[in-house]
Amino acid sequence: MIPELGQWCMVLALLLAGIQAIVPMAGSYLGDEALMRSARPLAYGQCLFLLVAFLLLTQSFVTQDFSVAYVAQNSNLDLPVAYRISAVWGAHEGSLLLWAMILSLWTVAVAVFSRSLPLSFLSRVLAVLGVVSVGFLLFTIFTSNPFLRTDM
Repeated sequence: MIPELGQWCMVLALLLAGIQAIVPMAGSYLGDEALMRSARPLAYGQCLFLLVAFLLLTQSFVTQDFSVAYVAQNSNLDLPVAYRISAVWGAHEGSLLLWAMILSLWTVAVAVFSRSLPLSFLSRVLAVLGVVSVGFLLFTIFTSNPFLRTDM
């Protein structure tokens, strides 16, 4: 159940990133302030879902859920907890999730600390960050998914 929840969090983050890439940019071109103002909440939501996904993957490592292929390939029963936690980002799939999460944290930082920027400029910046997040998440979900189950 935990891996499926992590998978859904990644998919929801992808959905929010896609909306973040399109809606604020459209609002900027149309001059619609409501669409431009949607950029911040979308960035916050995307970050929240990626943080939850990363924490769920960490929980899978800590609890040694070997039904998750990524955990089975990068952990073992003798590994101390500190090493299991660092194994979360120790291989390709986990590091991509970590990078997507870090990108979303920087996106939130831009959203929070850019109150003095004009709204049309900020909405475009956050939309471009949304496009980059879409790329990361598409690649992670479809080619390097850390939540895939083992073939038992």
